[in-house]
Amino acid sequence: MRPGRSRRMPTLGHWLAGACLFLTAWLHGVAVQAADILLTGAEESPGVQAFVQALSELRPTDTVRFQPLASLPAPGKLPGNLRMILLDLPSLDWRLQDSRGPATLVLRISRLQARQRLGNAQPPHLSLLWSDPPLGRQLQLIRRILPQARRVGVLFDQHSEFLLDELNLAAKPLKLKIVSQRWDNTLDSRPLQSVLKKSDVLLGLDDPDLYNPKTAKNLLLSSYARQVALIGPNAAFVRAGSLASSYSDQADWLAILDDLLDRQPADWPRTLYPERFKVSSNAQVARSLGIEPIDEVSVARELAEGERHP
Repeated sequence: MRPGRSRRMPTLGHWLAGACLFLTAWLHGVAVQAADILLTGAEESPGVQAFVQALSELRPTDTVRFQPLASLPAPGKLPGNLRMILLDLPSLDWRLQDSRGPATLVLRISRLQARQRLGNAQPPHLSLLWSDPPLGRQLQLIRRILPQARRVGVLFDQHSEFLLDELNLAAKPLKLKIVSQRWDNTLDSRPLQSVLKKSDVLLGLDDPDLYNPKTAKNLLLSSYARQVALIGPNAAFVRAGSLASSYSDQADWLAILDDLLDRQPADWPRTLYPERFKVSSNAQVARSLGIEPIDEVSVARELAEGERHP
């Protein structure tokens, strides 16, 4: 030891105090992490079983289980410390019967579905995790893969009309013009033809009255005929023939749930768009429209970076 310096060795008391602090912190961490997580829905399909199993593997210190909706009591009779995850609309309808009961995550519900059941209300015991991609993200996707497009056509009906204000607000800083067209009767193609005539690209809203297997052929053939790309409304429509869309898959949703379940329910957001997402594109459609192949991974990364650093 150098002259002029002294070194005090820790005493037994110091060691014991440190050990107690470590043990207390460890026990606190276990208490915070260990939770009783209940997923419910109308049916326990193989897909649901696989999802529950995957979440269990992510949360080895928690109890993760599925219980069919029909076997559950009223929400208010469930333990308050339970963490609930609702997997379908019937389970949401059940949960809305009672404002009492445990904090609840509503997984993959669309904006339109929530509007039909809740109106403008945001019940404090529910956290709504949106299934449809954010409108701003879809517009950014258009700017990224169709940089020359300026007029964005949008079809809507009485159920999806409420999204137009938000859409116009998101389009303004991107210098995009929303060309909206009401389409109440999908057997009448004139509104579709009208909006395609006035637009550079068509953005599909997640409105199943307008975008469904029965309307897909007319929508896709009409857009091809006018060489107007359709963006969205989801990955399924991309497989059917739209150009591209952002979307979140099961791996993304599991990661999102894993993050939320690490928090106390009081800290759960009332609504949440998934921060983790991917981009899906249809290479054949891109070729037919004369568009460069889309690097899905690169585009998704750029969109995510833009959202983190606007």
